[in-house]
Amino acid sequence: MRVRLETDAYYLILQAVQNKKYDLIVSPVHFLEIDAMDDVEERYEVSALLKKFGVQPSWDSAKTRQRAEELYQMSFGAADAAHVAFAEAGADFFITCDDKLLKKCGRIDTALKFASPVNFIIEEDLK
Repeated sequence: MRVRLETDAYYLILQAVQNKKYDLIVSPVHFLEIDAMDDVEERYEVSALLKKFGVQPSWDSAKTRQRAEELYQMSFGAADAAHVAFAEAGADFFITCDDKLLKKCGRIDTALKFASPVNFIIEEDLK
């Protein structure tokens, strides 16, 4: 049931991005993770989605790297630390299905809002 809810939430968020209600912020970390995907079809689909709808704002590389290092020191994994640091630098929301990451994010001092896809659509009243 949970997977179904997350899938439905994903499609509602994607629809809102397509309708330009939200921007899909993409960082260099996303492309590293795509390159590491084993499934060629999934890699192609995700890459095409990010290229079509993704927005890459400009970041202060030094500040973003420093913040990622701080988060890493707070027991975030390297990729998670980088994702959060880039999100803090260019987004309002950070949406993830990773419950452990959400819990860690709840313990940091930041203006960034964190949510699961399901909680995001509820908070934003997406239908």
